[in-house]
Amino acid sequence: MNAVVIVAGGKGLRMGADIPKQFLCVGGRPILIRTLERFREYDAGLQIVLVLPHEQQAYWADLCRQYGFSIDYTLADGGPTRFHSVLNGLQKVAPDAALIAVHDGVRPYVSTEVIGRCFDEAARSGAVVPVVDVVETLRHLDSDGTSHTVPRSEYVRVQTPQVFEAQLLRRAYAQPFSERFTDDASVVESTGHAVALVAGNVENIKITTPNDLTC
Repeated sequence: MNAVVIVAGGKGLRMGADIPKQFLCVGGRPILIRTLERFREYDAGLQIVLVLPHEQQAYWADLCRQYGFSIDYTLADGGPTRFHSVLNGLQKVAPDAALIAVHDGVRPYVSTEVIGRCFDEAARSGAVVPVVDVVETLRHLDSDGTSHTVPRSEYVRVQTPQVFEAQLLRRAYAQPFSERFTDDASVVESTGHAVALVAGNVENIKITTPNDLTC
């Protein structure tokens, strides 16, 4: 059995909305519902763990009733940081899970092909993230206040789901929290384990601002 921990702890401050962004509507359905549906579409037997701040859970329950959402999942409380939220989610994952994915709740457009590609590679290498090419020109901000162009071919944009061998991910999250942990791959890399890359899909954006919504 495999599992996914879907982390949805955002307050939506940059969205300028009255409700957290994961509950906003895209294409007539809430973002978070669409995200969970995509993983169930990928694998009917996948364990889904949803990490949500405790104070948002009653609103989420009402939203599920309103939209007739009935997919099975396990609920975990969010923590003070993403690291702690993932840690809480891991504690709800079945002990016999072989591979565990971690996905942003506000990435509803991930393709099932990318999800499958990540799980397949994680089964081989133990750790994988999906990436897409950088198409914009990049500049590095120098310490003296100037900047210079860097070759974009040397960089990629990282997406989720990030998928790992279960025991590897659990060991990595047994470490104390560090500010240098920017995603799950950085937590795993700090143990000395290399992280493989696979092709993501460009539509798999992290919904952050109103321009990302198409209702």
